[in-house]
Amino acid sequence: MLKGMVSLVTGGASGLGKATVETLIKNGGKVVILDIQGTRAEEVAKSLGENVIASKGCVSSEEDVKKALNVVMSKFGRLDNLINCAGYSQCHQVYNFYKDRPSDLEHFAKCVNVNAIGTFNTIRLSVALMGKNKPSESGQRGVIVNTASAIAMEGDIGQAAYAASTAAIIGMTLPIARDLASQGIRNVTIAPGIFDTPLVSYLPEKMIEFIKRMTPFPSRLGKPEEFAHLVTSIIENPMLNGEVIRLDGAQRWFPL
Repeated sequence: MLKGMVSLVTGGASGLGKATVETLIKNGGKVVILDIQGTRAEEVAKSLGENVIASKGCVSSEEDVKKALNVVMSKFGRLDNLINCAGYSQCHQVYNFYKDRPSDLEHFAKCVNVNAIGTFNTIRLSVALMGKNKPSESGQRGVIVNTASAIAMEGDIGQAAYAASTAAIIGMTLPIARDLASQGIRNVTIAPGIFDTPLVSYLPEKMIEFIKRMTPFPSRLGKPEEFAHLVTSIIENPMLNGEVIRLDGAQRWFPL
């Protein structure tokens, strides 16, 4: 089913996005990567062949997203799937009582801008192309897969901004699915736990081991290819719509 499908993957230059791009190409798909890391995106595209094109840009920029969609149409002539993997994470407590000052508002705003606004921005612009597709036998014209986080539901100390911004993605999942239902476009969100990506490479080994212990089974970090596997399963299963799927090995957080 994936063979010949055209996907726009945001954040496709590394981590979960890169694994998704690799899996889509392995299954005969065609991909345009939209990533702020332009050079890295170019390297990924070059390594995977002619069916991958890189477009540098930020998901919260209307101009950058439109540019990437123009690349999609000029190169492949259609858009079947939008996979939102671009994201931004940081850790700041709401108030530093030792230094007697509040968290910088810019930190919170950037999380919301990239994660929540960026996700909505790519969706609102991409569905214009999907809506022009000839519907399948089941009436489907396109699929959107977003990335939130289990932290949206169980954020810990210092994670207010990331939790809020990814909770917004979860909150918009069902309304957007209903908005697009008449056009045969599905919208699903994955809420992963802690995965082995560059975003967690800065964590100390003790923290990594703690995270593993907090994951009942399998007791390890998630693998990016497991995320990518779920993305392809969502694309292939037409009954999945308006849903948020936790992908975390039953991982749950408790206050430290």
